[in-house]
Amino acid sequence: MLHEPEFWVAVGFVILIGGIAAKVWKTVTAALDQRAERIKASIDEAAKLRGEAQALFNEYQRKQRDAMREAEEIIAAARAEAERMRAQAVVDLAAAIKRREQQAIEKIAEAETEATAQVRAAAAEIAIAAARDLIAKNLPPDRARKLIDDAIQELPRKLN
Repeated sequence: MLHEPEFWVAVGFVILIGGIAAKVWKTVTAALDQRAERIKASIDEAAKLRGEAQALFNEYQRKQRDAMREAEEIIAAARAEAERMRAQAVVDLAAAIKRREQQAIEKIAEAETEATAQVRAAAAEIAIAAARDLIAKNLPPDRARKLIDDAIQELPRKLN
């Protein structure tokens, strides 16, 4: 069998196939290793991007919670301010009503005083007219002169 050419052709063929297979094996394994490295790099990049996305998502959630809390605080402050303003308006309205009531009472009192003064003035005029008529009809002229003279003498004392 060592002497037969077919045997040596078969051995050469096996060595050739083995050499080619070794070269092909190295090329295929190198290509597969490169592809595995690219896939690993893509997976690492995706994991990194996922981590960044998760961090951004967490930050936006925190910002949203903060914004909601701030909005609730603003609403609560606005409600408290509105309630304070309502209470102040009630107090101011009560004070305004009381002032108006006091002004009305003062105007009524003033009108009463004025009406009383007018009634007194009218009564005094009527009394003077009645006294004048009585004096003119019943008082003798010499007695009338004496009353006028007495009144003129008392006038400076009453004007001071």
